[in-house]
Amino acid sequence: MKCHKCGKSMEFVRGMKFNDYKIDGWKCPCGEIYYDPEQAQKILVLNKLKNQVIKAKLGKIRSNLILRLPKDVEFALNLQKGEDVLIKVEDKIMKIVPV
Repeated sequence: MKCHKCGKSMEFVRGMKFNDYKIDGWKCPCGEIYYDPEQAQKILVLNKLKNQVIKAKLGKIRSNLILRLPKDVEFALNLQKGEDVLIKVEDKIMKIVPV
């Protein structure tokens, strides 16, 4: 990848700091930094979700209760259909964690 600022070749770097997270990107000798856009977008959505109360719907299929999550949560946490999650209950508070 070439730097848009100076035109030099950029080096691919893993684990650069971006909003208290580590993501991949490219770094130029002139100091210009480009982050992986998909990884950066997920972090920006995750930061937005941290400051919100997220409303989700409960549904029922036969005898199973299902939890429907908004698309932003699915995208930010990289959740997939059929994936397992952990549910932890603490004093009437439910925490859902991807495995």
